[in-house]
Amino acid sequence: MIFETNGGELQYKDIDVPKPKPNEILINVKYSGVCHTDLHAWKGDWPLATKLPLVGGHEGAGEVVAIGENVTGWELGDLAGIKWLNGSCLSCEFCITSKESNCPHADLSGYTHDGSFQQYATADAVQAARIPKGTDLAQVAPILCAGITVYKALKTADLTAGQWVAISGAAGGLGSLAVQYAKAMGYRVVGIDGGADKGEFAKSMGAEAFVDFLTSKDLVKDVIKATNGGPHGVINVSVSERAMQQSVEYVRPAGTVVLVGLPAGAKVSASVFDSVVKTISIKGSYVGNRADSAEAIEFFSRGLIKCPIKVVGLSELPKVYELMAEGKILGRYVVDTYK
Repeated sequence: MIFETNGGELQYKDIDVPKPKPNEILINVKYSGVCHTDLHAWKGDWPLATKLPLVGGHEGAGEVVAIGENVTGWELGDLAGIKWLNGSCLSCEFCITSKESNCPHADLSGYTHDGSFQQYATADAVQAARIPKGTDLAQVAPILCAGITVYKALKTADLTAGQWVAISGAAGGLGSLAVQYAKAMGYRVVGIDGGADKGEFAKSMGAEAFVDFLTSKDLVKDVIKATNGGPHGVINVSVSERAMQQSVEYVRPAGTVVLVGLPAGAKVSASVFDSVVKTISIKGSYVGNRADSAEAIEFFSRGLIKCPIKVVGLSELPKVYELMAEGKILGRYVVDTYK
C-alpha cells in the first residue's frame, strides 16, 4: 500500500522486493499493526517531512528471508519485527547512552524508510526486534510500536507499585495496552475516555476506575476523586489537546505528566506557580530503545499482555484510516499483508 503524495491516493499494487543493504535484514511481513502515526505520515501534517513515494507502517511482524553481508546474529527463518526506529547511527551521544530514538540520523519505518504495509520490508539488523519462535505474529505486531511506546512512557513516569496512573485515551490502541502494562507493573489504573462501551472495555483490560469525559461535568474533579487525590502519573496517549491540558491540572502533587500522543500543532500550558507549588514534572516520551523493546515483548511473551485486535486485509487500509480519523476504533487494527 503506497502513496505518491501526502494525502494522495493509497495505491494497493505490486512493487519490487527491496534488496537489503549490508547492515539490513529482509523480512517477509505477515502482519502489520496500524498506528495513528501512519495516518499522520499519509496526511503529512507533522513538521517532519516523509519520503515520497512512501510505503507506510511500522508494526510489522514476519520472518527473515535474506541477510545483508555484514549482518551477524540473525539466521534465515528467525522471526523479526519492524519498529518505528528502523535504524540509527549507533555512534552519536544519544546512541551510546541508550537514547537511540533521539539520534539525529534516525531512520524511521513508514516515514523516512519504506515500512511494513507490504509483504517484504527491510530493517537495520541492530534495531530489528527479535520475536520468539512460535509467537502469534498477528497478536505481537502492535507490541512493536504501541506496546513498546506505552511501556517506555510508564517507565518515564517513574512510579512505584501501588500508585495510581491515569491513562488518557484508555480504550484506544495505545491506551488499551497501557492499561495492561500498568497493571502488570503493579500500578492502579484509572482510564479516561468517552463512552460507556469504552469504559467497559478499559475495565476489561484492567482499569480499576473509569472517568467518561462525555458525561463528566468536571473531569478534573472526577479524576482526583477517583484516585483519592489525583494520579501519581498520567500517560497521555490520546490525541486531544484539551485532555493533555486537563492532565496537568488533575495530576497529584509531586506527580508526573507524560506526553505521548502527537496531535498536530498542539500545545500544553502549565501555570508556573501551580507547577512549582505542586512540584509536578511534565515529560515527553518518544519510543523505546532496544532494551525497552525486548522488555515489552517479554511481557507479551509471558502472557501478561493481550492485544485486542481486529485483522483485516491490507487492501482495506483506507477504511481503517477513516475509522481512525473518526475515533471509532477500539483496540488495534492489524492488516494481513496477503489480503
